[in-house]
Amino acid sequence: MIKNPLKGVSDADFEAIASRFRALGDVSRLHLVRALQSGEMNVTDLVEITGLNQPNVSRHLAVLVAAGLIGRRKDGLNVLYRIIDESLADICAIVCKSVSKQSRTR
Repeated sequence: MIKNPLKGVSDADFEAIASRFRALGDVSRLHLVRALQSGEMNVTDLVEITGLNQPNVSRHLAVLVAAGLIGRRKDGLNVLYRIIDESLADICAIVCKSVSKQSRTR
């Protein structure tokens, strides 16, 4: 029997879950998450890696921070961003595997 991970989840928790999925529901933010899987980076590094412009990177990072997926810390004049939700890699791996499997069966 398959366990239901959503059983007993409160409406407030559903809101938090939906917020995280919305934060991941943008291609640019997924590129930023992929880049941050290599470790801490500043906005300049992320601009170079993703090809996005600085205002877009900053805006998307703010969404990811607000969703609790990534964190930031000051290091002198730099602000460094990093993944703080350890389940993020698992979530991405599960979805990527599912998408890949579905695309092969079409």
